[in-house]
Amino acid sequence: MKTKLYIEILFLIILGAVTSLSLPPLNFFIVNFFTFTSFYLFLVKKSEQHKNFFIFFLYGWSFGFGYFVTNLYWISISLTFDQNYKFLIPLTVFLIPAFLAIFYGFVSCLFRIFKPRSKVVSFLIFSLIFGAIEFVRGSILTGFPWNLIAYSFSNFLEFISIISILGTYAFNLFCISLFTMPSIFLTSHKNKKNLSIGILTLTIALSFYVYGVLYKAKFDKIAAKTNEFKIRIIGSNISLDRFYLDVDPVSVIKELINVSNPNNKEKMIFVWPEGILPKIPQDELVEYSSLFDNRFNENHLLIIGTNNYLDNNGTRKYFNTLSIYDNKLRVLNSYNKINLVPFGEFLPLENLLRKFGLKSLTNNYHSFTKGSKRNIIKISKDNFSFKILPLICYEIIYSGKLFNNSDFDLIVNLSEDGWFGKSLGPKQHFDHSIFRAIESGKYIIRSSNNGIAGIINPLGFVEQRVNFGKSGYIDFKAMKKIQPTIFSLYGNKIFLLVILMYIVMIFLFNKIKHE
Repeated sequence: MKTKLYIEILFLIILGAVTSLSLPPLNFFIVNFFTFTSFYLFLVKKSEQHKNFFIFFLYGWSFGFGYFVTNLYWISISLTFDQNYKFLIPLTVFLIPAFLAIFYGFVSCLFRIFKPRSKVVSFLIFSLIFGAIEFVRGSILTGFPWNLIAYSFSNFLEFISIISILGTYAFNLFCISLFTMPSIFLTSHKNKKNLSIGILTLTIALSFYVYGVLYKAKFDKIAAKTNEFKIRIIGSNISLDRFYLDVDPVSVIKELINVSNPNNKEKMIFVWPEGILPKIPQDELVEYSSLFDNRFNENHLLIIGTNNYLDNNGTRKYFNTLSIYDNKLRVLNSYNKINLVPFGEFLPLENLLRKFGLKSLTNNYHSFTKGSKRNIIKISKDNFSFKILPLICYEIIYSGKLFNNSDFDLIVNLSEDGWFGKSLGPKQHFDHSIFRAIESGKYIIRSSNNGIAGIINPLGFVEQRVNFGKSGYIDFKAMKKIQPTIFSLYGNKIFLLVILMYIVMIFLFNKIKHE
């Protein structure tokens, strides 16, 4: 009996690992039809054989562990930069996937609790539970919405255009249904009533694609409006040694200015990456103004990721900040990051763990403090006038939680992806931005160090990019404006409507079964 259980666990781990092949940058989404169908049919078969809920939890956990250990391994790379953290590397390689796999354990356990007998109802309940648990995973605690199965389609823009209406979580729920759909044809090929749900799923998938084609055709007809100024987005490849070695910030500033290649006759806004000058707090950059004097003038503004601090009753709080400067390096506006990375930007139980020599990886001081609110920033100076939604690093991965007011021109995302080396992490991070562009119906301009910089239009199409491992710039000169997307207006309330729709379908098919 134990040997059989071990074989089952190994099979499910391998099944989860194979599912990872569907994610960016590979996007072999076709494997999901096999893995999700196999996982679902496995659970159906086992639900008919025994009632051990712990075993069922273990089944889901095993699938989840195989999935996450193969697509989030790159998190541990961030620990290689600090000797004090290296002993944690073996733990993070397994513990983080093991923790996230718990959510998939709940999927299989809840599926066993409902134990539906109808094949169609079973199919719908599996999809509903899986989709709802994925939403919980992305929301609970600080939320960890990395690598939803919906990202398998990041290369198929016409198909994912539907998230401008549904949002990523509702689309993710449908993807689970789509990938599990072969089970209907395998188990109900003689039952026309059951086959109808499979045909309906395929019809919906086709309608998504048709919508995307029409959506693109409508967007292509919109006339682009040329900006009165040029936004120059920088992609840099500066080593992370500047965080830990005594690297002269002057050399980094000079390199960034040279990459930016300012033109004194053009109105330009330069966008530099997150935390690119870690030893220079926001209000001290002005001390390096001599480096800018000959290259920057009144035609120029600078958006850059900096550190910032605030003294309050003898206590100093540090922030990861997006700062906007004029050409004299006077601060015009700023935003303090809200969604901080555990251990990367703040140290949980800091008073205790600092005694063991631990500190947050990206801050030479104490842990960063969470910002109070994300406001739309209006830049209005001389002939510059536009509104941006500021996002720092992995804040871009949160669906439906970025803004309540869509009255802004574009999203500015600054990132430092060097913490994840040459792994899949930076590429997955960039592809998450594609989904946010479609959801919001806004352009995203993304500046990254050791990652991918890009301009992503409201269709999710990457108009320009600075590739991974390269230094350079791209210019944002013109844009097309569209009406606010349905998802930007209602957010994840739409996901709740989709859940309600699934529940109604479950009751309807259950009633048909009994009739």
